[in-house]
Amino acid sequence: MNHAYNQAASGGMNNQTQRTKGNMSALPTTSLMASSGILTLAPYKHRKDLVRESVLSKYEILGYIAAGTYGKVYKAKSKTSNKRKIGSDRTTGDVHNGQTSTSAIGMDREAGENAVRSESDQQLYAIKKFKSDNHSSKMNSHDINGNEVVNYTGISQSAIREMSLCRELSNRNVIKVIDILLENKAIYMVFEYCEHDLLQIIQCHSHPEIKHIPDFTIKSLVWQILNGVSFLHKNWIFHRDLKPANIMVSSSGVVKIGDLGLARRFNNPLQSLYTGDKVVVTIWYRAPELLLGGRHYTPAIDLWAVGCILAELLSLRPIFKGEEAKIDMSNKKQVPFQRNQIQKIVEILGTPNSKTWPSITMYPEYPTFKQCFGSNLPSNLSKWYELIGRTNQKCFNLLEGLFEYDPTERLAAENALLHPFFLEPPRVTENAFEGLKMKYPRRRIFTDDNDIVSNNNYAPHKRHAHDDNFTRKRQK
Repeated sequence: MNHAYNQAASGGMNNQTQRTKGNMSALPTTSLMASSGILTLAPYKHRKDLVRESVLSKYEILGYIAAGTYGKVYKAKSKTSNKRKIGSDRTTGDVHNGQTSTSAIGMDREAGENAVRSESDQQLYAIKKFKSDNHSSKMNSHDINGNEVVNYTGISQSAIREMSLCRELSNRNVIKVIDILLENKAIYMVFEYCEHDLLQIIQCHSHPEIKHIPDFTIKSLVWQILNGVSFLHKNWIFHRDLKPANIMVSSSGVVKIGDLGLARRFNNPLQSLYTGDKVVVTIWYRAPELLLGGRHYTPAIDLWAVGCILAELLSLRPIFKGEEAKIDMSNKKQVPFQRNQIQKIVEILGTPNSKTWPSITMYPEYPTFKQCFGSNLPSNLSKWYELIGRTNQKCFNLLEGLFEYDPTERLAAENALLHPFFLEPPRVTENAFEGLKMKYPRRRIFTDDNDIVSNNNYAPHKRHAHDDNFTRKRQK
């Protein structure tokens, strides 16, 4: 019986095998083995390219604004007419845990929440085009239609950081990214447009004659900067390049912290922050712990930069305007000692020591510092404050707190928001220009350089009116 069962089973399996073989032989060979083209990304990329919107189909380029290390910025106008409320980006709390921070400042937010931009303002954008690492290669080939094919090698780490962080952050005082476009191996970041920046505002007050910025305007500007910095720090991000040129101001007087190219998360770093970026923060705004070669640092470096910005708003010139020692290109791993910059700081704040800064002896450049600055100079900050014609004592106390040598004693952004300077009348306002009689000119654009899609528009040239060195020379 078992023998008969086995024969029947064997016969059934043989018949099934024969049927399977017959079916397989009837199938076309292409279904048995996919062609090499199907297994590549080429078809997927082709389909994506067919539906991807180009930058010129969505935006009309009005002109060129400025160039930076990683690309160029253009002013553009949307080709669509959809209106958007500006209150949607005014979150002031922690973006990760949903908690919102409140302050004792009685700012009238409800009016701003319900305000809608006019159609002309709402449709203006700043488009930042990142240049690729091999944008001008002479080895570029052409496709069958004769179009240039760029040999693309990738984008900078700075661009990747800025895109990833800006997509997550949403705060009234941090610049908002509207869109990110990829076209012909180029990446475009579309930001909300701001008509002014602090560098432009300082320039307007210093030329042709000196016109001091009123205390109430400085108060609102600095409070909004601190509010944006506090938001970043609560979300474990430090900016690492705060300076007047990177602080945008809208036509309605709202501060927007921009250029997050050097920003990064500082929670649970896998290695020393120094390992990834040996030089951070523009030299005039660089904190002393960085100048002394600190391998590990804290968000306090951003507060030192805010102090420098406050001092510049008060005096209309950089407070620590040193000469930067350049890195030897034959040995990029060796960062030079910035003696002149430290000297500018010591001349105003005095010589730090182990009493005012207990951990100073632990910094790598301390032996060199001790050799160059052996004498103990007193602080001249109060004399500097009197010399520039300022008298508000609470503002001076805020400046002192931001200029603490010891990073652990320096004012934190959240604490600085509640400083007595911001609590005394006149109150902080959402519109930093409120009550200001002076009208600032619109941002200058250059219509002779508005080819945003060309791969040949990265020839080195000045940043026009936004070039830092050009502007600073005029301020002397």
